[in-house]
Amino acid sequence: MRKLEQFYFPFFMAVFMTCIMSFTLTAIHQGFHPEFLFDWGKAFSLAFPIAFFAVIFVAPAVHKISERLKREPSVTS
Repeated sequence: MRKLEQFYFPFFMAVFMTCIMSFTLTAIHQGFHPEFLFDWGKAFSLAFPIAFFAVIFVAPAVHKISERLKREPSVTS
């Protein structure tokens, strides 16, 4: 099951992040207008592939960093 998680975690992380960011930036830059949903969809479709591959390549590095931060410091005498 762990193998499958390597594919669906980046997919859903990218979907949620792209939805939030593209919605927010479209609203800030263009405001809410009759074509807002179309413009948001266009922004999402352009950003999603970038976000998906970024999560695939960046997530392992972030995981390693967080694992290092979780470790207890070694006590030296």
